[in-house]
Amino acid sequence: MPVNLAYFLFFYVFIYMSNAVYGTFIPLYFQHVGFSQSQIGTLLSLGPLIAILAQPVWGTLSDRARTKNSILLLLIAGSGISMLLYPLSNHFVYLLIMICLFTFFQTSIFAVSDAVTLEVLDKRKRGNYSHIRLGGTVGYAIMSILFGLIAQKRIDLMFGIYAAILAVCFLLVLRFPAIEGHQSKGRKMRVWVLLKNRKLVVYMAANFVLQITLGYYYGFFPLYFKELGGSSAWLGWSMVISSLSEIPFLLLSNRIFKHVKIPYILMGAGAAAALRWYLFSVIQNPYWTLPVQVLHGLIFIVLSVTMVTVINKEVPNELKASGQTFNGLLSLGIARIIGSIAGGVASEAFGMRSVFFYNFIVALVCIVVFSAVFWLQGNREKASIGAGS
Repeated sequence: MPVNLAYFLFFYVFIYMSNAVYGTFIPLYFQHVGFSQSQIGTLLSLGPLIAILAQPVWGTLSDRARTKNSILLLLIAGSGISMLLYPLSNHFVYLLIMICLFTFFQTSIFAVSDAVTLEVLDKRKRGNYSHIRLGGTVGYAIMSILFGLIAQKRIDLMFGIYAAILAVCFLLVLRFPAIEGHQSKGRKMRVWVLLKNRKLVVYMAANFVLQITLGYYYGFFPLYFKELGGSSAWLGWSMVISSLSEIPFLLLSNRIFKHVKIPYILMGAGAAAALRWYLFSVIQNPYWTLPVQVLHGLIFIVLSVTMVTVINKEVPNELKASGQTFNGLLSLGIARIIGSIAGGVASEAFGMRSVFFYNFIVALVCIVVFSAVFWLQGNREKASIGAGS
């Protein structure tokens, strides 16, 4: 039966629209209702903490469910409903609880939808994941502009808009072909099997370190931009620039993966991250951050698409969803916790400008350490091949 890939394309458009609304503007909402930087850091870090618990649960359920689609629908419905409960109170404890509930559903949407999409493409032998993921980039850019304008006057509208976007996503998933959970019948496998793949573990470790610095960026760049004197509307435009900068890699990723080794791709992303954080640490005018946002297209999208692609190739069918959610646990869970909590405390102690400089140091150390690890790993592989021949 032929698959209409337009449903997948529009799904990514809308699901990343929702990410632009929540991910970019929730720190500003918390600031709007009167929380301090350390309180905001705590609120933002609690979501990733729940993600650590939720990702393995949803990954296992997806692999063991009759269809992965049913789990994806449940995640979308849970996220949308919990988002509507968000604005009922601005009490700190209430928001802590709501973030836990919302994040329990929301953080696994991207990993499970990636697993479904990649399996559909693999089975049909047609379509390009990067080109479909490009829809997410476009959706994120459009919503960053639109909600940036809305947020200047009514940032509280984010909750209803987010829920409406997810309703569209729910309808689109209903049009996806059914993708079975490969452990619904037959052998059961634990996600820890992935740790036996040393190459994959090293890739995940390098990605994890760089995601810590991104965790701080997502949590505090909106506040930093405002501190420098930028407006919500211009913040939206900065996110548009960062989003559109992803397009070249998404269009060329297939060629890049064929001609460039994964370690070089990851370390290239690390170099771009180091440069970006350094520039943020020395910029005085908020509008000079706009051209620097172009570097985003060499960091987040490179890390995310590379890891999604590598995991899809390296893990057995029985762990397709679990592999994606395990990576999400590390990059959207633990890394974001470190970036949010440590970043919030450090921001109050030293200032956000200094913390961006510390992120530059972290990225630089990551490049040096993992370049050495990749070099040793490559020599070991060459030696084993030589011994085998």
